Amino acid sequence: MKQRLSVRAIINEDGKALLLKRNNGRPSILGKFELPGGKLAYGEQPEDALRRYLHDDAGIHIQSSQLYDAVTYIDYDDRAIQYGVIVYLVTLAPQRHPMKLSGNYSKYKWHSMSNIHQSELTDLTQLLLGIVQQEQFTEKSVEETQLNDVNKSSDDAIVIYSDGGSRGNPGPSAAGYIILDSRQEVIAEGGEYLGITTNNQAEYQGVRLGLQKAKELGYKKVDFKLDSMLVVNQMKGYYKIKNRELWPINERIRMLMTDFERVTFTHVNRQFNQLADGMVNKTLDAHKAHPTEHTIIDSVADSK
Repeated sequence: MKQRLSVRAIINEDGKALLLKRNNGRPSILGKFELPGGKLAYGEQPEDALRRYLHDDAGIHIQSSQLYDAVTYIDYDDRAIQYGVIVYLVTLAPQRHPMKLSGNYSKYKWHSMSNIHQSELTDLTQLLLGIVQQEQFTEKSVEETQLNDVNKSSDDAIVIYSDGGSRGNPGPSAAGYIILDSRQEVIAEGGEYLGITTNNQAEYQGVRLGLQKAKELGYKKVDFKLDSMLVVNQMKGYYKIKNRELWPINERIRMLMTDFERVTFTHVNRQFNQLADGMVNKTLDAHKAHPTEHTIIDSVADSK
């Protein structure tokens, strides 16, 4: 498999991120918004490439840049190439001319991270914004922004927080979930003891449990929030499943998904998944107290 390096810039001003709309390129990205950046030229340093793209494609200049993350990505349109994407948090120079786009882009916008619809974005941009939690990127506001935005769901979809854990990896394991409605009120929660498994298997089982409960309750649109980057990226198709033990549960979940109009997956930091994590530990503790029983916790909130 060929490998290529690219850079992307996350530019935040007043709680809004800069996105550029593609004016050319393959069908899967044409007309969609993406974070500024692109592929490195041979022998080019990442920060030099970043400055080049911002200047050439948008007519803007960098005041400072901070390395944020590095991820790998395989494009649906060309699975023979694996991209290594270097992500920077960028501050623009304070004095600048009006933005001037190259022929690669037809439009730009500063968009609130909490109001971005995934259908507007390229797949790579969805991945990167998922990593940074679709939050405003300032130290002062990060916790407040995530607490306010992470539970939000479009239209009539429910939000499911799911988790799984193993005490030993592999070891005694359990999975759990919490389901919230559009008012961010708990409508159902549950957990199940899984026996001896790994953390990754338990994380997948949490998704399966949550999806089964959503189907039982009659919901058709589900937005998952979980702290396993592996599961999120495998369910989105960004990562291949190399562990044979994960194939069956991944396929079972995909079969369940055919009963829904929409199922999305978003990564959240562990600190924002404490309710589902609590269900996992509650289930493990319950099984430890009564080891001869198959421990299942299942409850639905009273309707109001």
